[in-house]
Amino acid sequence: MSSCSSRALTLLSSVFGACGLLLVGIAVSTDYWLYMEEGVVVPQNQSTEVRMALHAGLWRVCFFAGREKGRCVASEYFLEPEINLVTENTENILKTVRTATPFPMVSLFLVFTAFVISNVGHIRPQRTLLAFVSGIFFILSGLSLVVGLVLYISSINDEVMNRPSGSEQYFQYRYGWSFAFAASSFLLKEGAGVMSVSLFTKRYAEEELYRAPAGLLRPRLSACSGLSGQFLQPRAWPRARSPSDASSDVSIQMTQNYPPAIKYPQHGHLSTSPC
Repeated sequence: MSSCSSRALTLLSSVFGACGLLLVGIAVSTDYWLYMEEGVVVPQNQSTEVRMALHAGLWRVCFFAGREKGRCVASEYFLEPEINLVTENTENILKTVRTATPFPMVSLFLVFTAFVISNVGHIRPQRTLLAFVSGIFFILSGLSLVVGLVLYISSINDEVMNRPSGSEQYFQYRYGWSFAFAASSFLLKEGAGVMSVSLFTKRYAEEELYRAPAGLLRPRLSACSGLSGQFLQPRAWPRARSPSDASSDVSIQMTQNYPPAIKYPQHGHLSTSPC
């Protein structure tokens, strides 16, 4: 039962770690963290006219509506004069979300390190400490990612709350599938970290169970082992006396206490010399 649970933890921690690494890698490298649309409301029919729409990631901004439709620019160059962004608040959103970029990158590095250490520990399970180290790296990677996500969300919310309110202005934003991949990666990495630490405690408990104190053991030599020492019998364990041992002790005492034999010589006088 213990062996089955250890194998299950080994398999699940590997699967969770691999999926977490894959998802955060896709999230960091894609441009679908945030969708934004800006436009105006037509008073006649209360319909909306979208003048600008974009999807942004950590490194690039791509426009799919408006005058800049079909154009993608790097994040540090999105404030070029020829790019027609409707309001200053949209520019501020794209600028402030860049403060969260280092945390997903650190998380990606940590989860990659944790995945490598975890696999080395699975290949060499006798190195129990590797499971604990990989679990700590998985947990730190998840914490770094969640800090970045919180900063990303708070930056957007602050700028949205500071937008000027007007009945003729239209603005809408939503989070994309890259952001969802990053959030899912956080859950997977935390799960992999918890399972790796649990695997460490289980392996350590099994080692302690089969490890006896050296002071209580003495080597017992086996006739078939070529005088090889086997630490099998504790000194503190008393050995029960068998009936053969008791009979041997009685025979020895009778031999020691038995009177010396009398020898009768041929000349007729007694001799008390022992045999």
